Amino acid sequence: MIETIRKIVNDSLDLKKSFFAANEEPIAAIARVVCAALESGHKILLFGNGGSAADAQHIACEWIGRFQREQPPLPAIALTTDSSALTAIGNDYGFEQVFARQLRALGQKGDIAVAISTSGNSANVLEAVRAAKEAGLVTVGLTGGDGGRLALEVQYNLNVPHASTPRVQEIHIMIGHILCSLVDEHLKGL
Repeated sequence: MIETIRKIVNDSLDLKKSFFAANEEPIAAIARVVCAALESGHKILLFGNGGSAADAQHIACEWIGRFQREQPPLPAIALTTDSSALTAIGNDYGFEQVFARQLRALGQKGDIAVAISTSGNSANVLEAVRAAKEAGLVTVGLTGGDGGRLALEVQYNLNVPHASTPRVQEIHIMIGHILCSLVDEHLKGL
């Protein structure tokens, strides 16, 4: 068991070091876009399935509540939390539409759509990104593996090139925390 613990920790740390060393500027670019959107009165809409749904909720709550410092609440919505909307849309229009329909209702030009998918191939996430692009939202993807189709659909993609879903998700939530930190830092004087 001890060897398994050490292997998991070392694999995770090695992947984090290599990923963040290679992706500092893309993360900073996304943070700049998020800050500009928030400063101009726009919102962040986040979505994904399973663990990615949990990450969407986690990141949204950091902005709505507070991350590391007191600040006014920031407009962020996880499209994964309204069970009535999810089940009604899934029942009436199909599971592929559960996020797209919400984006069409809630998204406005200039908002940010953050699509989280470890495979990059979730049909409902891809449909939502297409809806976001049609509505003029900025699209950001957090993906794993080879990025899947999502990597080709979004304007900004942060791909964790690893086959292990848990390792990819560990980096996705760290990306979320880094974005929260960068937004906190940027908005502290406002």
